Amino acid sequence: MTSSLFAAYRRLGGSPSPFDELFGTDQPAPELARLIDALDQLGADEFAHAQALAEKALLNQGVTFSVYADQRGTEKIFPFCLIPRVVRADDFARLERGLTQRLRALGAFLDDVYGDQKILAAGVIPPELVVGAAGYQPSLRGVKPPGGVRLHISGIDLIRDPDGTWRVLEDNLRTPSGVSYVVENRVISKRLFPRIFDQARVHRVDHYPSRLAAALRSVAPTGDDATAVVLTPGPYNSAYFEHSFLARTMGLELVQAPDLFVDGDHVFVKTTRGPRRVDVIYRRTDEAFLDPEVFRKDSVLGVPGLMRAYAAGHVALANAPGNGVADDKAIYAFVPDMIRFYLGEEPTLAQVDTYVCMRPDDRRYVVDHLDELVVKAVDEAGGYGMLMGPQATAAQRAEFRGRIEAEPRKYIAQPLIELSTCPTWNGDRRAVEPRRVDLRPYILTSREGPWVLPGGLTRVALVEGSYVVNSSQGGGSKDTWVLKGGRA
Repeated sequence: MTSSLFAAYRRLGGSPSPFDELFGTDQPAPELARLIDALDQLGADEFAHAQALAEKALLNQGVTFSVYADQRGTEKIFPFCLIPRVVRADDFARLERGLTQRLRALGAFLDDVYGDQKILAAGVIPPELVVGAAGYQPSLRGVKPPGGVRLHISGIDLIRDPDGTWRVLEDNLRTPSGVSYVVENRVISKRLFPRIFDQARVHRVDHYPSRLAAALRSVAPTGDDATAVVLTPGPYNSAYFEHSFLARTMGLELVQAPDLFVDGDHVFVKTTRGPRRVDVIYRRTDEAFLDPEVFRKDSVLGVPGLMRAYAAGHVALANAPGNGVADDKAIYAFVPDMIRFYLGEEPTLAQVDTYVCMRPDDRRYVVDHLDELVVKAVDEAGGYGMLMGPQATAAQRAEFRGRIEAEPRKYIAQPLIELSTCPTWNGDRRAVEPRRVDLRPYILTSREGPWVLPGGLTRVALVEGSYVVNSSQGGGSKDTWVLKGGRA
């Protein structure tokens, strides 16, 4: 007899106990109850078989990432759990409003700090916090991006607290990655669970590449018949699979720096039929390597003269250089103030209380409460440069105390938020267990404004007890099912 998939499932305990994304705090909503019942009827054996097929399919399709910390440059599949993370229609509607509002404010902030700097003159944000940010590029002040868009592609990391409240954890505004896994995970889910998927009435995500291509072409300085390309550092980059995936699905050419050159402040791509002018570059190369004339002189990944062409308004770069000042983790603390200053609105989405160590009072509190806080380096990502205070040793806390005292501008701290959990398959135990998750929705901005993909990358901390969901730190992913409103 087939055993029930969720028969032995138990929510994660604690005080406060985490919000469970599938079962809720008390009992699941009716639309989720139907999905739970359908999954439950599969039983452990059938689900284990489907999970194995999913992992094999991802490997065969080359859905991998490189691990920088592994000196062998190992390619690994991004671990994937077939049990979806489900977002109800009303929840997504609130997220959509809040994310759109946040992107409008962040875009206005970038226009301002590279323009008149009114928010600094008004004293809303300390000027030294902005000009001292590693991502601030003073040479770009006065440079206006073609199409008036800086945040073409954004990934906003969200968590859900024990009350079920969505909170912004982090803004990713330079080269946010992961969306290829969103699309590929959906292909696997639909293939293996077609009946369950159709009954759930889930929004599609496979149109993301076409929406991205349209958003890129919308900012072309030449208007119609624009040429856009995807610029990659090459096959040794950890996200190269995504670069090639997006280029292929958008129907754009995937290029590396030697394929491009600048002549007369215009960018050209080399082709077998001669040079062709390029109007838009979706660049997946880090800003520091984009142009050796302006940034790192030793870069072989960039295009000499690219920034001259950009400043002249002859090529659009997505995302715009200089965006790093807006996703600096210390600047994050002031986004609610940005929303009030630029939009005259109250923030729709909550975020996490943040202590900015550059402020003396905040710094004193942080060093005195390291055992209660999560400390983050303001310009690191991927789970690096972070101290999980409650789980750290005394020696680790002492080390970070010294770092904070020596370079306070480089650190912020936040209370440890109990992340929500989602039922996740543990293949070793052949059981479903709660694991902590976050969510990265993707927002595309064209000349017409922002558009939120009805889905996103749910990242899951596969290690029992862990809060770290990053793939570089052993995390995995889930398909995110955003349900359609109304009745079937």
